[in-house]
Amino acid sequence: MTEGQASEAETSPGPKGATSDTSSMWIKIGLLSFGGPAGQIALMQNELVDRRKLVDEQTFLRGLNFSMLLPGPEAQQLATWLGWRIGGLWGGLFAGLAFVLPGAVLMIGLAWLAASAGDTQWARWIFAGVQPVVVAIVAQALYRIGRKALNGPAAMALALSAFVAIYFLSAPFPLIVALAGVIGLLLPHGPEQTKVDPAPPGSRGFALRVVLAFAVVVAAVYVAVRAVFGADPFDGVAELFLSAAFVTFGGAYAVLPYVADLAVESYAWLTKAEMINGLALAESTPGPLILVNVYAGFFAGWDGPGSDPTIAILTAALACFYTFAPSFMLILAAAPYVERLQNAPVARRALAGVSAAVVGVIANLAVYFGVEALAPAGAAGPLGLDLVRTAIALLAAGLAFGLNVSMQYLVALGAVTGLALGYGGLL
Repeated sequence: MTEGQASEAETSPGPKGATSDTSSMWIKIGLLSFGGPAGQIALMQNELVDRRKLVDEQTFLRGLNFSMLLPGPEAQQLATWLGWRIGGLWGGLFAGLAFVLPGAVLMIGLAWLAASAGDTQWARWIFAGVQPVVVAIVAQALYRIGRKALNGPAAMALALSAFVAIYFLSAPFPLIVALAGVIGLLLPHGPEQTKVDPAPPGSRGFALRVVLAFAVVVAAVYVAVRAVFGADPFDGVAELFLSAAFVTFGGAYAVLPYVADLAVESYAWLTKAEMINGLALAESTPGPLILVNVYAGFFAGWDGPGSDPTIAILTAALACFYTFAPSFMLILAAAPYVERLQNAPVARRALAGVSAAVVGVIANLAVYFGVEALAPAGAAGPLGLDLVRTAIALLAAGLAFGLNVSMQYLVALGAVTGLALGYGGLL
């Protein structure tokens, strides 16, 4: 294969049938991508593999496996890679944007509503019912991820060490991820996977061109915004969400403590309770859960009820841009090499270490949110718990673990319960 042929292969449509218009399919997936990564991946498999047969199941799984090796939301990266596989570079960009933008726009609107109405009585009641539900949802995520990642005493010890490091020692999350990857190389591991026949890697300059293009765009946005609007809060938005994007291994739950700590404690853009509210909204809207960053980004530019929301909308949009630009860059740069990189055992073993540490990080998130949601200041129950909120959390946990009720329904139930208890004088 010549250099020109390789370059054409990278950006041209993939399998037979890829020239048909798939834009409506990607928009549909973006609008219906509720239920977290599991539901989103299942929706894509149904549309692309089962119904339209645009890719076969093994190709789909190889894309999924590789997406899980990269930092960033795996469902968004899988959508981007599949879009590239079907329609080339522009197909990948369209698929990834269609997966993210509907939820991002909705999240900005909900953040505006929450910020402007957050001090009203009915809004406080809704969030008082929703926050305990979020604790149950995080606990369920902790259980599911832990069941897969903790496959032996060494992995359990690594998870416990990560929890101690981040909760008691306030160790930086990027440092925990880096150390976990190194330790993962030393952990016991199962037999190596059967190697696949790699596709031709294509032009060696393709990855570099993609990286340079995204770097230029990100730098241009940063410089332009700073020149027009100044440094504050825009430098903080860029610093937080760009750094978070490169350490988002293990899903949004893993990186949330890092985002929450800086957004709440360091920058003081929003309160811990408001961060929980943002997570609840992200759980119940389409798109990846990491869209909670858009919610936090909105509050970075919010001046209070009655103020002009223009700056807040801009900071929310920038939070979205800085969160997802690295994800697009990484998956598109690696897109032609996915088949070949499947044969890299070092990457899989490092990811196993990171996955184990992520369990400890999510346990920290459960405690972090649990204290705020179940034991707010002034609660008079045993151990400082608010008994009504604790009862809501236990009910939500029973529905989540026992009946596997979807997250968006749990959040809706929490909102209705909060309103009912508020009007009944119990909140």
